[in-house]
Amino acid sequence: MAKERSGNGAPPETVISIIGPGMQVIGECSTDGTIRIEGTVQGTVRAGKAVVVGKDGAVDGDVFTQDAVISGRIRGTLIAESRLELQATSRIEGEVRARRMQLEEGAIINAKVQMGENFRDASLVPAPLPVPAFVSPAAEAPSAEPEPGAHGGHEPPPAEAEAHGGHEPRQYNPF
Repeated sequence: MAKERSGNGAPPETVISIIGPGMQVIGECSTDGTIRIEGTVQGTVRAGKAVVVGKDGAVDGDVFTQDAVISGRIRGTLIAESRLELQATSRIEGEVRARRMQLEEGAIINAKVQMGENFRDASLVPAPLPVPAFVSPAAEAPSAEPEPGAHGGHEPPPAEAEAHGGHEPRQYNPF
C-alpha cells in the first residue's frame, strides 16, 4: 500500500523548485526554499534559502538569496546574504554582493564586487579618487602685464623663449 503524502507536510524552506534544462522562464521566480536553475530565467530570482545555477543554467536578471552556488551564467545583480560559491564554470557580469565568497579557479567575474559584514551598505564603497585636470596652454588665462625684469611668471627668459621658437616648453604633470 502506498503512503499518501500531504502537500503541507514539508516546511517551505525545505522545498526545492527546479527549472529544468531547455526550460525558459520570463518573469519573477520566488520561493521560500531553494531554486535550482538548469534552464534560463529572464527576470528576478528570489529564494529564501538558496539558489543553485547549474553549468548550463543562465539568469538574465537579479538574484537575491541566503546562499548561492553558481556553475552557470548570471548577468545582473547577485546578492547572497550568507555565502556565495562560484564554481570553475561560472560567469558573472554585473554586480556581486556577498558576506562570504568562495571562488574556484576558472570562474569569470566581470562585476563590481562588495563583500564582508557590511556588504549591503553601498556607502562603504570608497569613492573613486579625483583625477587631476590638465590645463592646456591655450586654456590658461592671459596674464596681466609682466613686471619689468621679472621672469617668475609664465614667460620664460628671452634666451630660453627664442630657443623654443618663442614658446616655453611645457611638461605634463598630473599631480
